[in-house]
Amino acid sequence: MKKILVIEDNELNMELVTQLLEDDYEVVAATDGAAGLDAALRLRPDLILMDLSLPVLDGWEATRRLRSDPLLGRTPVIALSAHASAADAQRALDAGCDAYVTKPIDEQVLLREISRLLGSRGDTR
Repeated sequence: MKKILVIEDNELNMELVTQLLEDDYEVVAATDGAAGLDAALRLRPDLILMDLSLPVLDGWEATRRLRSDPLLGRTPVIALSAHASAADAQRALDAGCDAYVTKPIDEQVLLREISRLLGSRGDTR
């Protein structure tokens, strides 16, 4: 089963994403950017859902650090953000995110992006 790390500080958003994904994926949670980086290094997830407005270490910087890590640099990252402008989306992509999904989350858009990014990788386990 593919493993998805969800880095999200809002409890309600975390619950919604977990409920959406838990039947098809192993879902692991972290509530700030630094804890998310630690979890990613330890667990080596297949995909990361990254809130951008996080405490301790924001999602833009956490993504940049992931991209510079030799073990995690190619792990797909989907930005999740309430910031819906084109400039915000571009900033996330420039930081290294592979996709950008706005909040409130459209479940079908999120599932389509997850499928697209995981489907192109094959099973690495």
